Amino acid sequence: MLWLWYQHNGKTTDRLVAEEAEITKTPNKREHDVLLSTGEQITIAKLCMCLNKLGYDAVSYTGWQIPIITNSVFGNARIQEINTKRIEEDLQNRKIVVIAGFQGIDEDLNITTLGRGGSDTTAVAIAASLNAERCDIYTDVDGVYSADPRVVKDVCKIETISYDEMLELASLGAKVLHNRCVEIGKKHNIPIYVKSTFEKESRGTLVTSNECMENLCISGVAKEDNIARITLIGKTNKIGRIYKVFSILADNNINVDIIVQAFGEHISKDISFTVKEHDLEETLEILNEHVKEFDIEEIKSSTGMSKVSIVGIGIANNPGVAATMFEVLYENNINMHMISTSEIKISVLVNSNVAETTLNAIHERFITKDTVSV
Repeated sequence: MLWLWYQHNGKTTDRLVAEEAEITKTPNKREHDVLLSTGEQITIAKLCMCLNKLGYDAVSYTGWQIPIITNSVFGNARIQEINTKRIEEDLQNRKIVVIAGFQGIDEDLNITTLGRGGSDTTAVAIAASLNAERCDIYTDVDGVYSADPRVVKDVCKIETISYDEMLELASLGAKVLHNRCVEIGKKHNIPIYVKSTFEKESRGTLVTSNECMENLCISGVAKEDNIARITLIGKTNKIGRIYKVFSILADNNINVDIIVQAFGEHISKDISFTVKEHDLEETLEILNEHVKEFDIEEIKSSTGMSKVSIVGIGIANNPGVAATMFEVLYENNINMHMISTSEIKISVLVNSNVAETTLNAIHERFITKDTVSV
């Protein structure tokens, strides 16, 4: 088995961001990445010093030294290629290789960062490049749970979960793994073993292609806060109008989530979609710049919303799941603003002040010790 060490220190990143804010509220994106990458460099050097002091032959590398080649989207770069020659040589010489996660370098030799959760993504990407048996990720929790233990009581730990379910949970707000690292694991069939750094006896959770839980209905419940809704009112019902809206947003790296369009016999339509709150201001600026081109009458937006979701590979074969979920919301007098579904997921948009109530109520109805592998 190939062992790869990496370290990500979120507190260091937060401190650097705070120091940056003392200089400017709108930093140059390239320089922002150069600054944030230094936190990882400090951490890997200190870790190697500790290992060396204990008598182990360890060597540290930044993303550009490997190199980890990414695209040029500063702050949210995607890995395109990893040169594993140096890693393989060091491993053959029995060295412990410590690599800075969360960072890379583009074709123009600019330092880039992968965004929050980028260290997990780096680890799985390197494991895939090395054709590793699996990627072990040690974190501050001892596995994946049916919901966030800090918010929901009586949660159940999941011993094995499929890539698709974990991908949905990660995308929907579960903070154990970053969704991009799960995507890479699924694409290259690299099992991901999530374990606790502090509990040696913890069995953790294995994320794999094994979908042995076909008979299970719901594996987990997740909540994502800081969601904003945008509504385009009076959009002309002509072919290509929707394409133009979302094409321009995509060109500006704006991620759009739930999309709902009002259908009817009228000449104009209304369409609503959600974005992260931190993207709202930029999104509105882009939409207002092209409002005539989109041929819409008005743009409205609202904040203070959360997305609550249930995930499970059994949803597709259980037609009563949606009805039960909506019944829970009705019983708790919770209003739904938008709904999104897939074969393994149902999400509802609710006001943030009732999000925790929603999460707990749904978890209580769907999750028991018998519904997950514990």
